[in-house]
Amino acid sequence: MVPNATVSQGNVSEDFKRQLAGYGLTTAEILYRRPDHHWLLQSYVWQNYDLFPKFPALKDFLAFWQEKLEGPLVSVTVAHSKLIKPAEIKAIDGMFRLH
Repeated sequence: MVPNATVSQGNVSEDFKRQLAGYGLTTAEILYRRPDHHWLLQSYVWQNYDLFPKFPALKDFLAFWQEKLEGPLVSVTVAHSKLIKPAEIKAIDGMFRLH
């Protein structure tokens, strides 16, 4: 059981609240050089809810990476999708219907 992803006794998950607030699912593929073998590239996939186009959560993560981790960044490829769009949600008697 995942606590943030469940809905019980009228509570709405934090992820759903973020989506309603405009957050979308952001995925970043991070290529970096191994600290022990600089000629070797490795890939890391980061995924979280973030705000387009400024990506504050991703920027915070990349700042942490550069400050605390030894593997120098080579490239970051970002994909973003708003899962709930304003035209796709309508309130009906206090319930939400997603199309």
